[in-house]
Parts: sequence; C-alpha cells; structure tokens
Amino acid sequence: MEHCLLKELANINAGYPFRGKVPEASAGEIVVVQMKDISPQGDIQWQSCIRTELENKREPDGLCPGDILVAARGNRNYAVLVDENGPKSTALAAPHFYVARIKRQDVLPEFVVWWLNQGQSQRYFEQSAEGTLTKSIRRTVLEEVPVALPDLATQKSIVALARTIAKERQTAEQLIANGERILAAVASDLASTKTH
Repeated sequence: MEHCLLKELANINAGYPFRGKVPEASAGEIVVVQMKDISPQGDIQWQSCIRTELENKREPDGLCPGDILVAARGNRNYAVLVDENGPKSTALAAPHFYVARIKRQDVLPEFVVWWLNQGQSQRYFEQSAEGTLTKSIRRTVLEEVPVALPDLATQKSIVALARTIAKERQTAEQLIANGERILAAVASDLASTKTH
C-alpha cells in the first residue's frame, strides 16, 4: 500500500476559462461539461451538454477518456470520470471543475474517482473549503488530497465492487419507483370509483 498526494499521481488543471456564461452555439464544434450535466449517479449526461464556439482560434486541450472532473465549488466536491461515451468533437470542462489527468500506468482513474468521493476525502475538502455562501476549494487543496493507493489488482477489485453496488442501487431505486407508480394508480382508481 502506497500513501501519496493526488499531485504525485495526476496533473491537475482548472477547467476552460470561459468569461461569464458559456455562449451557446447549436452548430458549435466544442461541447462543454457543466455542473448541471452531472447525474445524481455521478455520470456525465453528454446529451444535455451545450455546444459552443471559442473566440480565440487556439485549439484547447480537450477532455480525454480517463480524465477526472472534480467540482471546485459547492457543498460537495465530487469527482466524475470522463468515460468513453463522450462526443467525437472536442469536449471542455467548465471553469467550475478541476481536471485531473492520471500520469501513472499503475493507477486506475476509476479508483481515484471512487477514492475522492469517499468520506475521508470529502471531509478533507470540507475542512479546506473557503467562502461563506458558495464554498470552493483551491487547486492546491485538490493537489494535496491524501490517496491510499493499493496495488493494481486491488484497485480493479474495488472498482468492480463499486460498479456492482451502483447497479444494485439503480435497480432498487427502479423497483421503488415502479411500486410507487402502482400505488398511485391504485389510489387513483379508488378515488374515481363512485360510491353507491
């Protein structure tokens, strides 16, 4: 087991520095991931991301599968994996995110996402956050987050278990939602039955 800081495992940069609101351009070549595009399950909802055009013609460094987005602002500094399902065009993270790109072969990005979303990392972010109304963390805070790094085989096992639990949670939530719909239909039927 290796104990290290995130900056030893990844290069960390701020999201693309848009000034103000991201300008929307439906035929734009660039796709922008904003905080509202992250599902409660922690996936990027690519279909909801807006398209834009950049004013300067310098080609930005786009997101790659395996990149990790970390919310820089808000009550929870969650981490999200950029998966293989992203757009074919260039994708950028909004400035409210930090982008961490793993630089070591023996580190799984999925494991790092899982670790950053665990209680001890979240408590570290909470204690290091600044601001009263809107909390935010500095890049140095993210760079200094401690990571307990097991060997690659153990990382794979943890990631597989986390995926299984996420699927089970999704199935359970679906069953509950279906049950609630059935009960609502029963109540509706009872309400519409005329009394004799």
